[in-house]
Amino acid sequence: MTQPTTGQLRQAIKRQEFLITAEVSPPKGGDPTHMISMAQQLKGRVHAVNITDGSRAVMRMSSLVSASLLLQHGIEPIYQAACRDRNAIALQADLLGAHALGIHNVLALTGDPVKAGDHPKSKAVFELESVRLLKLIHKLNNGFDWNDQPLTDGATDLCMGAAVDPQNPSWSGLKIRFKRKLDAGAQFFQSQLISDFDQLERFMDELGRPAGKPILAGIFLLKSAKNARFLNRVVPGVQIPDHLIDRLERSADPLQEGIQIAAEQVQQAKTICQGVHMMAIKREDLIPEILDRAGVKPMTPPVQAPAETARA
Repeated sequence: MTQPTTGQLRQAIKRQEFLITAEVSPPKGGDPTHMISMAQQLKGRVHAVNITDGSRAVMRMSSLVSASLLLQHGIEPIYQAACRDRNAIALQADLLGAHALGIHNVLALTGDPVKAGDHPKSKAVFELESVRLLKLIHKLNNGFDWNDQPLTDGATDLCMGAAVDPQNPSWSGLKIRFKRKLDAGAQFFQSQLISDFDQLERFMDELGRPAGKPILAGIFLLKSAKNARFLNRVVPGVQIPDHLIDRLERSADPLQEGIQIAAEQVQQAKTICQGVHMMAIKREDLIPEILDRAGVKPMTPPVQAPAETARA
């Protein structure tokens, strides 16, 4: 098992490359084989792989542990940290651990409500939310804990990301939250599923580009018309347009049609923002095909320094 050059995502941000990330869910059980297999198929196609943290409040393997497993297999992870299940002590403990394990990308999230998941009677914490979590990470990076006490055993070095929803119906609310996350130190943004690219363009014109931070448009693989209608029904803020549902409905092969739709959306995003965040739940193996159809070439592996130079 070989670890990747650390900071691939951070380096790509600095070079202002078109960023590509993808999302993989941790296992619902103790065997990570499928998760690792899906993530390995993304090598050379994405800058980093997100590991979700209790997405939709469904219990799965620890995001931190899962991210560490990917790193052991040479895949740069983005560790998602949600505030729903942990207080400030536990969040800081995990973030210090992430740094020690060589995990240097973190996406700060508030977390979905408990009642949405498979343990609706569990007690939510929410001592912090995403903006304050970003502020906490900023403090850790500067050598202080949440209570402004020095970290006697060293600061962290974490690249902070945040979520954004350009399709939020409350433009004023979107603007306020986005600015707060910027002010808290977010270095990149991954968006929710994008279905309205006109709205994405408005967001980029008025907020995204002036902010000077990369915005990655969320691209979701729709597997069927039924899948699209399910998303419209259960995922807040998602509204797959009727013309896409009709395309899926009419197709003799809905999955292939979904791949084509996702590829077209990647092409649209390339003209509007600085990256894409790919989501293909349980079919992450199809993400390379989507990128191929969109004309996104595989990445060139970074050149490694000679052993003598590396030791110098």
